[in-house]
Amino acid sequence: MTELVKERTYVADVDRSMYDFVFSEEGYERYEDGLTPEIVRAISAKKDEPDWMLKMRLDALQTYHAKEMASNWGPSIAGLDLDHISTYVNPRAKQSKSWDDVPEEIKDTFERLGIPEAERKSLAGVGAQYDSEIVYHNMREDVAKQGVVYTTVEDALHDPELEPIVREHFGKLIPPGDHKFAALHYAVWSGGSFVYVPKGVTVPYPLQSYFRLNAEGAGQFEHTLIVVDEGADLHFIEGCSAPKYYEANLHAGAVELFVKDGAHLRYSTIENWSKNMYNLNTKRATVGKDATMEWVSGSFGSHVSYLYPTTILQGERSNCEFTGITFAGATQDLDTGCKVVLNGTDTTASVDTKSISKDGGVNTFRSSVIVGRRASNARATVSCQSLMLDDISRSDTIPAMDVRNATASVGHEATIGRISDETVLYLMSRGIPEGEARAMAVSGFANPVSKELPLEYAVEMNNLVKLEMEGAIG
Repeated sequence: MTELVKERTYVADVDRSMYDFVFSEEGYERYEDGLTPEIVRAISAKKDEPDWMLKMRLDALQTYHAKEMASNWGPSIAGLDLDHISTYVNPRAKQSKSWDDVPEEIKDTFERLGIPEAERKSLAGVGAQYDSEIVYHNMREDVAKQGVVYTTVEDALHDPELEPIVREHFGKLIPPGDHKFAALHYAVWSGGSFVYVPKGVTVPYPLQSYFRLNAEGAGQFEHTLIVVDEGADLHFIEGCSAPKYYEANLHAGAVELFVKDGAHLRYSTIENWSKNMYNLNTKRATVGKDATMEWVSGSFGSHVSYLYPTTILQGERSNCEFTGITFAGATQDLDTGCKVVLNGTDTTASVDTKSISKDGGVNTFRSSVIVGRRASNARATVSCQSLMLDDISRSDTIPAMDVRNATASVGHEATIGRISDETVLYLMSRGIPEGEARAMAVSGFANPVSKELPLEYAVEMNNLVKLEMEGAIG
């Protein structure tokens, strides 16, 4: 590539400086690297868990060791060595309901990320996890009085009224034997969120959990379990980030969402990991009769991602809407997508995703639509749009459809393109400089996802998507 062409195709990296600050681990409790029964037992003992949870952990560890590493799937994860990953790092901060009681450097971390400010302005509750443990958790009193439960899975396990709910749902949607990294998750999980919304209750503002991984060469394995009971309504937000290191970090969380009959759940997430992160997260939802599951997903960071949220439309007239955007720059290989299983009659699913690739970044979008034999009149549409910003990046779309009912209607559309010269010329004719015009075109491409997010997260996403354009795409 000549210098002229290089200059004309240059798009600056996303500025991640606001996320790349690090605090010392001095005084932290850190388990040795690797994965052994002793480490699993130590994590369980630390949390004073019931016997059934310890047994589940140890069984999952055996499953993890028994399963082969997948060799025919997605981008390589050869750079991830579990023998050099610590599965538990405790900042020795007690969980608090007041930011004033959170250690200064940890509070400073979340203030830089804007979490306390967002809580004051527009949230019904916040949970904040730092490395392996929740350090802050609080919810508005008026929401709690409605019977809404927002706590950690660990605390729910020690509550006689909540433990049966956890036991009924934990590991049911994502069983430990699902795949190798699901087994790893159940062996060493720590932190995360437990939410229960009673029948008929509408939570007026979103709940939000934020996960920050500070430790170098460590893993984060939070578990999110949400039960939205019949006729209830909830918007739940998750965000995550980590500073950049030269050693590999691992994120292998699990999200299990139960949307009962007539309920509605919107689950919004911005995954903003640094470029040394292997993001092997698993998310799954089951949806009851006349219920709706909405996903709004932004994937911006990580070195390698495997991320395919799955929705099972079990009840008749249940509905799923998935809106997502993925950004891959230099050194990033992001293998993402979503899966929908339509089992109920008259079920509907709509998938709308976008991806942006630059500087050799690789985006792979996989969609899977499965229509069961009894899913009469099921309807599903999948749309995938990819924007390429140079000649060295790559974007692939891999759709899969398994339709077993002749009354079903399933469609798929994929487009891959570049910024339209006509659009840029039109904007320039209105006095807008060329670089700014191209940045506007990229922002406009991402806007359908941005407008689905709460304001604070839309600002964060726009910050991540903000591209400084110089010259024209060659």
